[in-house]
Amino acid sequence: MSGPGVGFEYPSKSVSWCKRDLLLFAQSIGCKAEELHFLYELHPNFTPFPTYPLALTFKLDSQDVVDFYAAQKSVNIPGVPVFDPTRVVDGQRRIEFFKQLPTSSEGKKFESRTKVVGVYDKGRPGSVVETQTDIVDTATNEVYTRIHTSSFYVNQGNWGGPKGPATQNFPPPKDKKPDAVFENQTTPETPLLYRLNGDYNPLHADPEPGKKMGFGGVIIHGLYSWNWACHGLLQAFGGSDPANIKEYQARFASPVRGGDKLVASAWKTGNITDGWEEIRFQVQIEGGKVVLSNGRALMKCVGPAPQNKFTRASKQRAHPSSTTDMASVTPHIGQRRSYDGALCTVRFIGELEGTTGSWLGVEWDDPTRGKHAGQHRGVRYFTCKSKSATAASFIRPTRPADAPQTFLSALHLKYASDGPANNGPVLPGKQIVVGGKVAEEVGFDKIRRKQAQLSELKIVILDGACITSASSPTVDQGQTIRQTCPKVVELDISRNLFTDFGTVVDICSELESLSSLRVNGNRFQNLLEDDKLNGPHEAFKGVKELEMGETLLGWPEICHVASKFPSLTLLEIGTNQLSTLSPIPPAASFTTTLVSLNLEFNEFTSLSDIAALTSISTLRNLHLKGNLISSITTSSSKEAPPVFAKNLQYLDMSYNKVSDWSFVDALIDSFPGLTSLRFSHNPIYENPGLEDGAVLEADGSKKGTAASDEAFMLMAARLPSVRTLNFSNITTADRTNAEMYYLSRIARQLSSTPEADEAKVLARHRRWAELCELYGEPVVSRQQDINPNFLEARLITVHFYLTELAHTQSEDDIPAGERIVQIPKSFDIYAVKGIAGRMFGFPPLKLRLVWETGEWDPVGGFDDDDDDSSEDEEIEAERERRQDDTTSLAGTSIAGKKVGRFVRREVELKDGPRQFGYCVDGLEAKIRVELR
Repeated sequence: MSGPGVGFEYPSKSVSWCKRDLLLFAQSIGCKAEELHFLYELHPNFTPFPTYPLALTFKLDSQDVVDFYAAQKSVNIPGVPVFDPTRVVDGQRRIEFFKQLPTSSEGKKFESRTKVVGVYDKGRPGSVVETQTDIVDTATNEVYTRIHTSSFYVNQGNWGGPKGPATQNFPPPKDKKPDAVFENQTTPETPLLYRLNGDYNPLHADPEPGKKMGFGGVIIHGLYSWNWACHGLLQAFGGSDPANIKEYQARFASPVRGGDKLVASAWKTGNITDGWEEIRFQVQIEGGKVVLSNGRALMKCVGPAPQNKFTRASKQRAHPSSTTDMASVTPHIGQRRSYDGALCTVRFIGELEGTTGSWLGVEWDDPTRGKHAGQHRGVRYFTCKSKSATAASFIRPTRPADAPQTFLSALHLKYASDGPANNGPVLPGKQIVVGGKVAEEVGFDKIRRKQAQLSELKIVILDGACITSASSPTVDQGQTIRQTCPKVVELDISRNLFTDFGTVVDICSELESLSSLRVNGNRFQNLLEDDKLNGPHEAFKGVKELEMGETLLGWPEICHVASKFPSLTLLEIGTNQLSTLSPIPPAASFTTTLVSLNLEFNEFTSLSDIAALTSISTLRNLHLKGNLISSITTSSSKEAPPVFAKNLQYLDMSYNKVSDWSFVDALIDSFPGLTSLRFSHNPIYENPGLEDGAVLEADGSKKGTAASDEAFMLMAARLPSVRTLNFSNITTADRTNAEMYYLSRIARQLSSTPEADEAKVLARHRRWAELCELYGEPVVSRQQDINPNFLEARLITVHFYLTELAHTQSEDDIPAGERIVQIPKSFDIYAVKGIAGRMFGFPPLKLRLVWETGEWDPVGGFDDDDDDSSEDEEIEAERERRQDDTTSLAGTSIAGKKVGRFVRREVELKDGPRQFGYCVDGLEAKIRVELR
């Protein structure tokens, strides 16, 4: 890139910092007490906030205030006018993180190296100077951070420079609620604190510069809002871990005055590359204009920051129910541990090549948290159960772990830690603060009082509570679960530290009223040899619902556990990396009781992979959402397609890989009782061409709602037994419209196919004969091949006809009926109108010509973008729990929803010089003549 000043390098400047500088920066941008790793220098994970390097470009190596204007005047850019640094504001900043800074520059030498990448003349408003600044370790020339800066010099343009390229924009998604919203009430002291980081621009302390520049007085640093927003994103999406942000940028859109309230809104886009997801955001003054626009970050989205581990550990150790600290327990292979709320399993203990001391090799339950799959420098030390390439890490055995506890201690900690003592008052909970104001709690005291009555609890949720055992005589003071909470009906003990299912048996055996059990996200070991699970007990005799998602259990182990639940009606085993199901053992009792089975987000590729489920005669609801299913049987399989029980009425096939209509046609063969289907977000549904694996050219341009509407109609026509599709009821009128539309589309496909290939086309439409019998066989008009050199190939046979209204308004005695004429393709629309005008006795410019294509288009209303919303899924889940009839769902889920239809496609031939042959298709056209 060339231009005035481009490539000019400023003299390198030394930069330095100490821990106190990092503490001040973190405090000034809003870091909270639960983020001690940014605010406490003795924290074992103390680290700079990732955007701190930007402050170094102002502070440099000084520990005192600097003359801001003098620093800016020091160097002029060759070939560019000398700009007044007293009238400069930030335009846009983008920062790339390559390596985390150390907590102090002591012992090393760092430099700030800046070069010009563009100087642009924006006319009267001013000029823009774009620079690139690298924070570099001079000993190794390693770049730690790269900062892209756009500075705007107010009212300093019109010097004849280039205008510059258009800015790339990253607007927030339209019509989507933010995934995170956070607020900040600023004060007049906000810029006075932030400037101590080294940005001593008088604009942020003295009213006079701001008045001269048109701001009316002191404004807050744009970089304060910029850094504060980055902190909010890291809290909301990155777990407050600097390793979870790769890039960050925002444009400075409007000034902020002390006392303004900032509101940031952030959206996850779903665009993920190499594990980094694009986040977009904007910041505005509450009820006012946007402050930061064009906000974008690349992050690893791991969720909100967990509670600070010092606070968490001290709380658990202080509670009398807590058990021994995990760090004091000798690590062993297979041990379950928790670090700051992140669960893992110990897979390796020992030394690593090229290092000193012992290490623990752990597999994280969250596979995105790790850095590898058990290797170090090319040597594999252990194998993970997860198939992810980033599920493992090596950590030191001395790293503090979260304290484990018993079921009873976790129950007391959550539900009764603030409970009444001797029927006294309930202690107040933590205050809720919104925008600096304390929210009044209404009714929470009553809720806490009720929950504190453990003997009355019916729903208990203890997920992520570090539970390792049912109870302990020493810790729980002789209390039993049966005595403490005898009325529990629903129990959630997901994501805990269990290693054997026997502990679950111990807990459930004391809960005689239990009917629903969730153990998602646990990592059970040696299930088939578990003595307590396999021994005689009645722990699960009343349990009807069991959830074991994300446990990474194999199908034989799942069957083994499920067979211990004699009354099981609902089983959820999603996200378990299952790719095929072996035959179910004959002794498994659930084959005669199971009504609903959830296999979402596994790795099945065909229906034959789940053929084992055909032996479950009572199965009525099957959820296969989010798998990789694209066919009925595998390409290498010679077995017949699986046929499921006629009781199976509801099937969820959304978010799979189905790309041809033959799969849809065959669904009725495999599911003879199917009456309700969810099928959205499959390739064939998003691009509903009639040809197998292809899309007709005329339909290829349809996107979004139009394609979804057409897919709904085609599926309604192809599956006559399905009465509910994507939570929408298919009425008799809907079915008739859909079948007629489908029939017309088949006819259109036949018209473009040689007669010799007609049988091949009809073989892909098994309802052709049936629909022809219902509605009559459509006329198939095939065009004959014509030598393009003949005159016949350059003429279009046009059938003009006059509307009745136009005929009654004619002053001449024009006989009614159709006029047929051949018109050269090269004639323009004016000439065509002239021909029509002469034939019917009207001035040409008073005519309106409409080409009737004979084709049909769907009208919106069948399948809106929110056709399968989470609300619909909740309704469906509730219906399954009630075990209502499947077909009763749609009537309630689409109340008030308008039903779509289809209409004939018509094209008005607009006045103009465009050739007639480009406006109509084929060598024959029917045109309706109307009066304007």
